[in-house]
Amino acid sequence: MRYAGLKVRFWALVIDILLFCACFFPITKIVTGVWLMSPADHRWVSGWFVTDPLCIIFLVIMFAYCVVLEGLAGATLGKYLLGLRVVNINGGRAGLAKAAVRNLLRIVDGLPAFCIVGIILIWRSPEKARFGDRIAGTRVVRT
Repeated sequence: MRYAGLKVRFWALVIDILLFCACFFPITKIVTGVWLMSPADHRWVSGWFVTDPLCIIFLVIMFAYCVVLEGLAGATLGKYLLGLRVVNINGGRAGLAKAAVRNLLRIVDGLPAFCIVGIILIWRSPEKARFGDRIAGTRVVRT
């Protein structure tokens, strides 16, 4: 297996976030009449951003998006476009349970800030595995 490194995984995540925001934020404008995270909206600075129901819905849907696509199809759209796949350590399909664990543990990989734990673990691991991958028994490989 050819394991995916930091750079390609970063760009896959950027693509996923941009695609997701391109869909989600216009829907919030239609539903609420307010642009979430507009330049005039300073809730994210004051801490209200985390408790805003729309932001919580956004995070839950993004989590479900990653779990379902990685668990069933092996890749989110960003990973698919860049030729990446999430597999179990034997190279087979990860499945929903493993995908849920690896995505839930993004919280740990994001510590203490700017995903430092995940970056160091991917960089130092011969299998390019972050904490979530190690615990879930998954790897990100090039197809």
